[in-house]
Amino acid sequence: MPRPILATIDIAAMQHNLAVARAHAGAARVWAVVKANGYGHGLMNALRGFADADGMALVEPDAAVLLRQRGWRKPVLLLEGFFDAADLEAIASHGLDTVVHCEEQLRMLEIASLRGPVNIHLKVNSGMNRLGFRPHQVASVHARLRALSGVGQIVLVTHFANADDEHNPALPLAEQVRRMREAAAGLDVPLSLCNSAASLLHGELTEDWVRPGIMLYGGTPGAAPAASFGLTPAMTLSSRLIAIQEIAPGEAVGYGSRFVAGKPTRIGVVACGYADGYPRHAPSGTPILVGGVRCALAGRVSMDMLAVDLSNAPQAQVGSSVTLWGEGMPIDEVAHAAGTIGYELMCAVAPRVAVAVRGDN
Repeated sequence: MPRPILATIDIAAMQHNLAVARAHAGAARVWAVVKANGYGHGLMNALRGFADADGMALVEPDAAVLLRQRGWRKPVLLLEGFFDAADLEAIASHGLDTVVHCEEQLRMLEIASLRGPVNIHLKVNSGMNRLGFRPHQVASVHARLRALSGVGQIVLVTHFANADDEHNPALPLAEQVRRMREAAAGLDVPLSLCNSAASLLHGELTEDWVRPGIMLYGGTPGAAPAASFGLTPAMTLSSRLIAIQEIAPGEAVGYGSRFVAGKPTRIGVVACGYADGYPRHAPSGTPILVGGVRCALAGRVSMDMLAVDLSNAPQAQVGSSVTLWGEGMPIDEVAHAAGTIGYELMCAVAPRVAVAVRGDN
């Protein structure tokens, strides 16, 4: 018998969430961001779930080539660009789009003999200070790219640091937009501005391309619940109770004895631990569904197990179903309780967890 922990991937939910992203995008074309193995959902599942996207975007060149080998003929974008001059041959031969974000990449392009034309997404550092050229550099970089016979279309792209917190005093969204407009002035090029947060909250910025990521998988980057935007969880991590302990007041549970019962308490033991991808730092009180009833994590998460306070679920017994996140238990709520984000939980599910895939519509 297999260990009773399962990650269920819902292709129909992915298709639905893409439709929501497109509805928010207006006339813009939609990149489906599928980096990190489709945010932990599986690259081939993402290929099925986002078949109606206008393109797929990721950071791993080998995964980009795999998309081509599996039949994807629409655009594929490398969001971090290329890491070595040797990558340019694969980019050209497989018809990939690539970000160019630094002088070193630009020089590699200038000395390469591209089969081309290769479409370039010129990254603008509008204030996030990870990748990109400063706005005042963009016109000259654009001119250098335009002079290369192996370069096709050029798109300007930036990334917002605070689209879900537009008045952040360190870097307001409006200031990033202003800097991007400054960079684009006089160039007559398509723009790609919006991530998930900007797509959901700032439809006026959708422009020519949008790059939804977390929303495609049923999560959100901000405080608003995903369901409030009509998004559906694409991953459900489930397990079962494998034991129940009856403990007296003053007795403790787990490593470090972090949870101490204040009354007679039934404790359920779940076949899920940090080696499965559940966050070890999740505190007592983190929500968990047992038999569809909302309960709470009790004590420190172990490698292979975690404990849950069954006070709200007196009917629970060994074998009762448990939902760690997904259907009925929003991943963003679990992540918030654990002091992290839904992205991390999605991507952290371990290889030892069995995966089931529900078919598409």
